[in-house]
Amino acid sequence: MPKMNVESFNLDHTKVKAPYVRLVGVTEGEKGDKIYKYDIRVKQPNKEHMNMPALHSLEHLMAENSRNHHDKVVDIGPMGCQTGFYLAVLNDDNYENILEVIELTLKDVLEADEVPACNEVQCGFAASHSLEGAQELAREMLDKRSEWTEVF
Repeated sequence: MPKMNVESFNLDHTKVKAPYVRLVGVTEGEKGDKIYKYDIRVKQPNKEHMNMPALHSLEHLMAENSRNHHDKVVDIGPMGCQTGFYLAVLNDDNYENILEVIELTLKDVLEADEVPACNEVQCGFAASHSLEGAQELAREMLDKRSEWTEVF
């Protein structure tokens, strides 16, 4: 296959073993700042996927709570294939630190009693949420915490 511009399009999705967390790439700005982008794979590609209400709620919870554990989170966004998320952080190349941030964030999800910004003013599809579903996804990820570093 020809090399693609998008890193994940060059990844053989039949060879990975979810769940995992892997560094996707580093983008350096003109002044030397670096954005580290991570693939947080929750479900096995082409075998499983997250349902949208659970994924949507997990996105809200992770986006809000991750910033309590890392002051340079740029973004957390879901993958269109519904198998994971991308996490972007500024100037932090410490993989173990990122794993801890993700772990602490997922533990916050388990403790949550509501989904942040789950209303029509703050969310574009407020009717599509599931706190219970998000918590189940978080529990599944945390149960396999020891496997996060094993991508293949």
